[in-house]
Amino acid sequence: MIRRVKVENGWVRGLPAADPRITSYKGIPFADKPIGKNRWRAPQPCPDWEGELFAADFGPIAMQANCAGDPAKDIYAREWAVDAELPMSEDCLYLNVWAPADGRKNMPVYVWYFGGGLQVGNTTEMEFDGERIARRGIVVVTVGYRLNVFGFLCHPEITTESPEAPANFGFLDQQCATRWVKRNIAAFGGDPENITIGGQSAGGMSVCAQMTCPQNEGLFQRAIVESGTFAQPYGAKLGLFKGNMKEAEEQGIRFFDALGVKTLEEARALDARTIENMSLQWPWGCWGETVDGVFSLYASNEWYLHPERVQCPVLLGHTSNEFFAVPDADSETALSDFANRVFPEHQEEFLSHFSHPATENTIAKEGKLNAISFAVRMAARMNEKFGIRYPLYNYLFDAEIPGWDNPGTFHSVDLWFFFETLAKCWRPFTGKHYDLARQMCDYWVNFIRSGDPNGLDSQGKALPPWPALNNREPMRMNFADTSAAEVWNESALEAFLIDRYLEKRI
Repeated sequence: MIRRVKVENGWVRGLPAADPRITSYKGIPFADKPIGKNRWRAPQPCPDWEGELFAADFGPIAMQANCAGDPAKDIYAREWAVDAELPMSEDCLYLNVWAPADGRKNMPVYVWYFGGGLQVGNTTEMEFDGERIARRGIVVVTVGYRLNVFGFLCHPEITTESPEAPANFGFLDQQCATRWVKRNIAAFGGDPENITIGGQSAGGMSVCAQMTCPQNEGLFQRAIVESGTFAQPYGAKLGLFKGNMKEAEEQGIRFFDALGVKTLEEARALDARTIENMSLQWPWGCWGETVDGVFSLYASNEWYLHPERVQCPVLLGHTSNEFFAVPDADSETALSDFANRVFPEHQEEFLSHFSHPATENTIAKEGKLNAISFAVRMAARMNEKFGIRYPLYNYLFDAEIPGWDNPGTFHSVDLWFFFETLAKCWRPFTGKHYDLARQMCDYWVNFIRSGDPNGLDSQGKALPPWPALNNREPMRMNFADTSAAEVWNESALEAFLIDRYLEKRI
């Protein structure tokens, strides 16, 4: 069994996973430490090491708020943010690899970016264990990257110092890690020309960001976006998109003032915890993506509006109980005022989609739309408009989730199923859940291999057909107790809102 490999910076030794036919390599540095002069700078080349790196433990997690709260009150604290003592450091640029140990070559590669709103998250979370996917002949890589103020601060001095990389350092970390994979993954048996990037929530948003970056052409061949592409049908602002560099740099100036520093050099001299503590205080809010004109030429949530993006097959979808939007109105008068404000040239048409006199209940019921579905529908429409030949595969996760908290299909619960790691969860999953997780993992693995989720399952049997999404005959896969493709027609209101959204942007 292969437990020792040579990468560009030296030898790495891994350990047998729970299944000894898989080797796990945890905590491999892919860049220099982003500390001191490297704080708020693009990731720098990793120095070589002497001897053998024993890759037995995950590297430190990025600086962030401690998410290990009260399990009785916080669903995420009881689900996976269970360890308040995880090592935390600015020195966080490490990746982890799970690979079959039998000497196979040219295996497909799956590179995973975790979620957490670009503010929190890490690769150590137990649902991200890559072993079950690796058992199917895939090399799995999970990537650490800088978060919050460390990953997404902007400031005029940074721009002057590094105009070639003035912002989006967390995204640059992901890019750097994926480039490391392309250069080194053959040592683990992976095929550097068969890479799929994937992520959930802000990790899915990160995948969209990587698709928008012109520097990434040829870096990966497929993309998986789980609960990570959004469009607000009623015009609300998405908090993780600061917009232009001027706004982002002004935020950075205010932050330096709050820290009591005048220069970038002084800010880099502060200890990380001081910076993190200040970053968590209002009014800074979220630290997120900036359209910097270098890595990011336009907001990543509008990736599908730009045919010059990295084009590839995309698998994308969401759970049935997340990211809903309704008009900001609670009465007939308020709805009329909203229509006049948001759709002044189409007020009557907008109002025709609602009962009258409108009430808070009827507005909430008739105007309820999913912000992810809204984006996916536009992606299908624009693929057809641009003549893009690469398919989209859409899904809805609508399984029954057990537990005393009766949680429904809450945001991120599907991670247990994608990675087929249900056995690590406290929830009393039964046979039907394990069957669903195995099936979903099989679909994901087929897509990682070829860009098409269809084919055989891990038992050699044909999976239920999953049609590619198209604008004329919209179909998606519904993952529930019984998985099946379903017709997914848009409502008249949704069609109207898509037209209005696209009018403003193309």
